[in-house]
Amino acid sequence: MTQLSCAFCAEPAVYLDRATGGHLCAGHLSARVEETFCATLDAPDGLTGGERVAVAFSGGKDSSVLLHLLATLAAPTRDLALVAVTIDEGIAGYRDETVAWARTLAARLGVEHRVVGFEAGCGSDLDGLVLWREARACTICGVLRRRLLQQAARDLGADRLATGHCLDDEAESVVMNWLRGDLYRVAGARPTGGESMVPRTKPLARLSEKEVVSYAILHDLAPELPECPYAHTALRSGVRGLVHRAELHSPGTMARVVSGQAGLEARLRGLLPPAGFTTCPDCGEPVLGGSCRACALLRSAVANH
Repeated sequence: MTQLSCAFCAEPAVYLDRATGGHLCAGHLSARVEETFCATLDAPDGLTGGERVAVAFSGGKDSSVLLHLLATLAAPTRDLALVAVTIDEGIAGYRDETVAWARTLAARLGVEHRVVGFEAGCGSDLDGLVLWREARACTICGVLRRRLLQQAARDLGADRLATGHCLDDEAESVVMNWLRGDLYRVAGARPTGGESMVPRTKPLARLSEKEVVSYAILHDLAPELPECPYAHTALRSGVRGLVHRAELHSPGTMARVVSGQAGLEARLRGLLPPAGFTTCPDCGEPVLGGSCRACALLRSAVANH
């Protein structure tokens, strides 16, 4: 079989950009990922420099690439202080290996690393919290994990919380907001208040999952790890299939979805009265809608036992 060459040099190609039909070698793919990452840092929600950044670091491929790029490219040039935060949900047969990899990579990159457990933060591991309601595992996990990340970022004195959301995640979120009829998110309404929340930034948001995973493989950031046993229960898994089929049929769909949503938000922003954060009387965290989903889920878990 004939080896295809990179569109920019004579090196063997390792990646096909289906949107352009161009092939890239390892060097040019890495350069494109790194250039896109750095350009995203300069966006309005990026990192200006001199900040203390908490990095949501699950140990998966996306967050491993995020931590690697922040540590090797962003931190030295933007005077960033990084601390990686891994939430250990305590999922049997899954989390031990990913937490071990997270510790290894953080040490390799010389990044401070903290592990926050569900047991300490929620009173039980995820397996215990979802007993008899495994179908809601991803919803429960997502709500509680976000709260623990926010608490950890605030406790660490972080100025920003960086997450590994890529272009695929952003496109899926747009579709999910429409499916849920979430008018405020569709219209780009920005809640008021919430001063105690550490603002998030998404440095991988312009990169496809395929680019991120390919980069991870090329840079030894993708060890073989088990898949979360609850992953199939998420609404996002169905939406992911829909979005990926559309991308396969019409390359560039995800980028157009995200771009179109941004344009829609620009036109509609300000038309809806902004929702306001209030404070949960039980945990003291800022919440929207007057009720704390995390506390409600924990009360429900206690009632189910």
